[in-house]
Amino acid sequence: MWQPFDCNPANATRRNPSGCKGDLFPWVETTVGAGSNGNAQPAGFSDTSTKEGSTAMGFYNVLAGDAPYLKSLADNYAMSDNFHQSVMGGTGANHVMLGTGDAIWFSDGNGNPAVPPHNELMAAGSPNAGIVDEIENPNPQAGTNNWYTQDGYGNGSYGSASSGGGTYSKCADTTEPGVAAVTNYLSSLRRPIGSNCESGHYYLLNNYNPGYYGDGRNAYADITNPNETVFTIPPSPLRNIGDALSEKNISWAYYGDQWSTYLANPDGNYVTADNTYCNICNPFQYSTSIMTSASGRAHNQDTTALYAAIQNGTLPAVSYVKPDGWLDGHPSSSKLNLFEGFVKKIVHGVKANPKLWKSTAIVVTFDEGGGYYDSGYIQPLDYFGDGTRIPTIVVSPYTRAGHVSHTYADHVSILKFIEANWGLKPLTSRSRDNFPNPVTREGNPYVPLNSPALGDLMDLFSFGDR
Repeated sequence: MWQPFDCNPANATRRNPSGCKGDLFPWVETTVGAGSNGNAQPAGFSDTSTKEGSTAMGFYNVLAGDAPYLKSLADNYAMSDNFHQSVMGGTGANHVMLGTGDAIWFSDGNGNPAVPPHNELMAAGSPNAGIVDEIENPNPQAGTNNWYTQDGYGNGSYGSASSGGGTYSKCADTTEPGVAAVTNYLSSLRRPIGSNCESGHYYLLNNYNPGYYGDGRNAYADITNPNETVFTIPPSPLRNIGDALSEKNISWAYYGDQWSTYLANPDGNYVTADNTYCNICNPFQYSTSIMTSASGRAHNQDTTALYAAIQNGTLPAVSYVKPDGWLDGHPSSSKLNLFEGFVKKIVHGVKANPKLWKSTAIVVTFDEGGGYYDSGYIQPLDYFGDGTRIPTIVVSPYTRAGHVSHTYADHVSILKFIEANWGLKPLTSRSRDNFPNPVTREGNPYVPLNSPALGDLMDLFSFGDR
């Protein structure tokens, strides 16, 4: 994802100090498409083979009637036009950052860094068995322009032979494939940015299944199961916002649509049509501290429990809500109007309970930009991002109708808001919630002068007006 942004310090200006031109979205889609996944480039490959170049330039025109419900929320409440996905990667990595303010890494399952499978046999003796390489290599294969050597989610598994799967990066080591291009760029900026990559750690850049099933069983230890996948990240020690809230006895929950269906049949995930719960979207399902105790797992609930809590006025202090795969608005499996309907049900339910509405703020956002081109400034924060802007709306009686915040923010800004509102400290010494709030100059509110910096969303509210 760094490729389409075309970042170069030589292109930096006062208004665009990152030097990212964002002019290669169609080129990247044309030259590699959805990713090589370790496969050889198909015979007869051409500049039209992927049929994806023009897709990257698609857009929603809300002034012409697209996304009418989201537009009505923006008109009547507040929105940000400078909110970004946190990771130059997909759904899973961005959800992990949403819950932890950090990137997750491959471990031995006991909290120690380890080396991911690299050209080795996995799940021997099972239908999932195969030679797997889970280490990212974005260098082009011999004789190709931009066909990555090793990239993607992995081939096969779920009862068929596994292969490919590169999505971990040992980004503290500049001799590793693709690393130097990013770290040299970051260190060459006028305000040099560190990679935030620790030695010996292989960080996840995209989507792998979490290390636990919903009932707390170790999913990584179950990769020979034909209904599980070898492309599963081991149990993680990474601290998350749930840990911080629980330590202060602040109530919280993660409401995942179709959780109950998934919990009854975790092996059916991605197998049965009625099981569309998104396991990679739950940042707490990767976590040993949450998933290995009954009290921790109890924070995971279905949206049926959410709707009951809204009606009864018993919502926890902090709630994460995720639609299922049919309703999440992802272009490959859903539609935006289905996501709008999901949001509308929640907003209308909260407003129908006056006491709850008086004390509630609903933050509506996306996990990532779906590969669409965007013209907005991106702030280099570390090796992992930031990425494109994504829509973000705050629905609350404490907003001003039509207010637009230009303060730079990303998924970790939600963590900063929670921490600011409940008086919590940053999760760890290295997590992005340590970044200061942006300071900007008059005439350019989008670009922080004190980069790396992230807003805490407080400027989306008008508490003094109430």
